[in-house]
Amino acid sequence: MDPFTHLLTGACLARAGFNRKAAYATAAMVVAADLPDIDTLWGIGGPVAAFQHHRGWTHTFFGVPFEAAAVVGVAWLWHRRRSRNGKQPAAPVRWTWLYVCALIALLSHLALDWTNNYGLRPFFPFNPRWYAGSFVFIVEPVMLALLMMAFVAPALFGLIGSEVGARRERFRGRGWAITALIGIAALWGWRALEQQKALQLATTEDLGGAEVLKLWANPMPITPFKWHLVAETSQFYQTAEVDTLHGTVTTSPEDILYKPPTTSATQIAKRSWLGEVYLDWSQLPLVEEVARSSDPDAGTLTTVTFRDLRFMYDVAFLRGRNNAPLSGSVTIDANGSVVEMQMDGHVQK
Repeated sequence: MDPFTHLLTGACLARAGFNRKAAYATAAMVVAADLPDIDTLWGIGGPVAAFQHHRGWTHTFFGVPFEAAAVVGVAWLWHRRRSRNGKQPAAPVRWTWLYVCALIALLSHLALDWTNNYGLRPFFPFNPRWYAGSFVFIVEPVMLALLMMAFVAPALFGLIGSEVGARRERFRGRGWAITALIGIAALWGWRALEQQKALQLATTEDLGGAEVLKLWANPMPITPFKWHLVAETSQFYQTAEVDTLHGTVTTSPEDILYKPPTTSATQIAKRSWLGEVYLDWSQLPLVEEVARSSDPDAGTLTTVTFRDLRFMYDVAFLRGRNNAPLSGSVTIDANGSVVEMQMDGHVQK
């Protein structure tokens, strides 16, 4: 999910009651809720390195306890510095509870990331398999609205209360935070149910008599009734839009993507650094030789692209059909050597 959703979730969890358990709980949960995305620092090594390590060990059950310890360690250093200056927190300092709070916030990050179709590997390095719920879009406005409500509503009612002289609560907004979290859980359940309906509708479609090997239903933002469907057969992929509210599946001949042939160039590209990382992650890879050009020094250059059909669809703010996100390319010279790798248009140096 987007960083803002993670941060608000951590703050909302704290307001739901954990901020009463220990000093620094709110700060610890907000930081911990987004801490796994520290793996973006791998971007220093280039776009392929960033892609390889994104949602790596910081997004695993193995890494979470160490991350929680790091959060508590920083809180301890901050507490020690404040104590030297004669400042003490209003709430009692309970380090074990603070560790539990950080652990819960970190697990919320994993849960949120699992719901979208990028997925994560929670059991890595013991199990390298990627898991993806694929029922919530990577930026979900409804979830953001629920989380924002948990903070705006108490502030608004607190302002009204101050005008009429009401006593100010020490821990405001607990009820609103719990309501927001319950609302998110209900949204997840609703979306998961609609996803199953979409997959069931897809089984009624006749794809020219071809046997369907696998089906995927990927989420649209805001509405739980619209889904991007991908059906895999032995020869081609069929994409479609499923509307569970009206019980329709919309397809067209343009939505048929035949599986590209395997060539010597695609074989070399698959064995490259980018190719191995991409195929390890992608559940619906589309690898094809797309262009040839001439270079005075390298001779004939062949470009092979890597795309994932889970992301090749259009939404209001993303045109994935023609410019799919999370796409890569490998350029190979006449000797079969990789001369360039790109991820999302960024060259690996």
